Amino acid sequence: MAGGQGSRLRPLTLHRPKPMVEVVGIPVIEFVKDALVQGGVDEIIITTGYRGESLANHVESWNSDGLSAWVNEEEVPMGTAGSVKLLANELTETFIVGSGDTLASFDIAGLLALHKEKGAMATMALWQVEKVSEYGVVGLSETKDGKINSNLEKGWVARFQEKPSPQEAFSNVINAGLYILEPEVLDLIPEGEKFDWSRQVFPQMLELGMPLYACLTKGIWFDIGRPSDLLKAQNIILENRDLVWTQIPEEPNSESDVKGTCDSSIALKGSFIAEGSIVKESLLMAGAAVSRGCKIESCIIGRNAVIQEGCILNRCVIGDGESVPAESEWNDIRYPNDD
Repeated sequence: MAGGQGSRLRPLTLHRPKPMVEVVGIPVIEFVKDALVQGGVDEIIITTGYRGESLANHVESWNSDGLSAWVNEEEVPMGTAGSVKLLANELTETFIVGSGDTLASFDIAGLLALHKEKGAMATMALWQVEKVSEYGVVGLSETKDGKINSNLEKGWVARFQEKPSPQEAFSNVINAGLYILEPEVLDLIPEGEKFDWSRQVFPQMLELGMPLYACLTKGIWFDIGRPSDLLKAQNIILENRDLVWTQIPEEPNSESDVKGTCDSSIALKGSFIAEGSIVKESLLMAGAAVSRGCKIESCIIGRNAVIQEGCILNRCVIGDGESVPAESEWNDIRYPNDD
């Protein structure tokens, strides 16, 4: 599923869809694809909407070494489940649905084996979080009709709770956006109607008594929803290369021209940091340039953007191709809805 606009990441997503935003120089959707291939998947369909043409061009390059991949573009937004319903004629056996804009390293083969073992109609990957109020919380039970046990790492889904307050939450495990599904589940999705997995399909399955299983997953999981998430993700991936299936460059700054100080930052291919400038805990996308005498901290600088001489930027997101005037002092520019 790769149809979202990524509005909280603007201006980075003004000219590309959220799954094509890069982490350590690699589009987020590449991490999802590699996890699927590692799990034994040999056919991938990408459902797109916003800026789907750039995804289509990228996905075309996946068609090699026994992998078949193609894009299905929605004419109008159909929701997470509605977009998959459009492919009902293709999905005639057990299939996997994943979020193309979530960076994850799921053990998909293990989840699929568990799904088959339990005879579930749907099996959901879960992730443990501290702040539950931003996500859909899942309650598990040891039996299909049992009580919720918040200590379980896997079990039958007993209840869903969408974005609860800390006081309301009965669990700290959330829906991580990866599902193993049987084709019969698609019958619950109306034709031509916008429909959602977590808000509509899965609660309906519980009401009908359809077997829905879930398991806490290990490794790495990130919802790249906000600029701070993007910065956190790049640091965690560099520290945990062994937990992701995608090959991470040993020296991510090797194709940039760094004459100044680049501290806990990534400067991607063709980017430039002039002598006398300090870039700390930031991300410079391909072709970005930082002129002399700048101090940049906790920022994301878009492709081919130019930071002119003497700028001081803190917690700023600069869009692709933008130019920041010399001697500018900017704080908290374009960090919408962020912590």
